[in-house]
Amino acid sequence: MRAESIPKLSKWPFFIAAALLLGLAAFICVWKKDGISPAELSLAVGLVIAGMALWVVPFLLEYRALSNLAEATLLGEVTERLRGIEQLASQINVATGTWRGVQDQADKTASGAREIAERMAAEARGFREFIQRSNDQEKATLRLEVEKLRRAEAEWVQVLVRMMDHVYALHQGAMRSGQANVMEQVGNFQNACRDAARRVGLTPIVANRAEPYDGQRHQLADEKARATGAARIAETLAAGYTFQGKVLRPALVRLENGE
Repeated sequence: MRAESIPKLSKWPFFIAAALLLGLAAFICVWKKDGISPAELSLAVGLVIAGMALWVVPFLLEYRALSNLAEATLLGEVTERLRGIEQLASQINVATGTWRGVQDQADKTASGAREIAERMAAEARGFREFIQRSNDQEKATLRLEVEKLRRAEAEWVQVLVRMMDHVYALHQGAMRSGQANVMEQVGNFQNACRDAARRVGLTPIVANRAEPYDGQRHQLADEKARATGAARIAETLAAGYTFQGKVLRPALVRLENGE
């Protein structure tokens, strides 16, 4: 509140009137030395009360004026704030309209995105189904090819085993002939054949003389015969073979005890 806007009330007339009334009351009390009648006492009290009232009245009037001024100032501030609120409400209305437009546009964009996502999902499902069918066909084709390769592998392994059996039989015949030259040549030929077979994973099983009998790698000629725990091999009748680490056929042997 500015200083120039504060109302000023002249208090000196009230103070003069109050002083006159109080002086009159004092004069009545002093003038009647022989006693004051009840009427005069009532008049003197009334004058005192009136003087005091005149003394307080300017302060009350000034306080009321200040209160009214404060209320007016507050009312002005409230009015300005209400105007600001109205402006804010107008801005909110404008922003609400803009937001509605943005929301409508966002709804349209979301709808378009949803349609695109649905089409993409349908395309993805179709592509997955196509890939699945292609994979199934490829798996079936590969399975067929693998079966063919396994059959072909089994066939050429059997052919190779038969060839190695013939080479082993040829070597055994050369060993029984007693001719050193023939034994050496046939032995070199068998070693060369075995080296070639090892390259494709076929390894011969040949038991040495006096080697302990192993039921996993060795087999007796007589299926009904049983070897003891201390049995030892006297001769290999037919070589056994392992293919890629697995026993394909155990070696056919004869034991030292004549079995």
